[in-house]
Amino acid sequence: MKNVTVTMDDAVADWARMEAARRNTSVSRLIGEMLADKMRHDDSYERAMREWLDRPPLFNSGDTPYMTRDEIYAERLDRFR
Repeated sequence: MKNVTVTMDDAVADWARMEAARRNTSVSRLIGEMLADKMRHDDSYERAMREWLDRPPLFNSGDTPYMTRDEIYAERLDRFR
């Protein structure tokens, strides 16, 4: 384990001391756990994003180009005329 020095506002330090006491732990351990949770969350988000981007596309038009927005709305407007 590494020791680090953290600088924070007085109000934040007060909250951290109260939260650590409420959880029956030290401020150092509280901050370490919060950072570890953040790291796990960010890692899982990145992994999910990579999996989503690597998946095959949901829609495939083949060789036909997709319709433009104007073409789609023109087709719909023609139905109601």
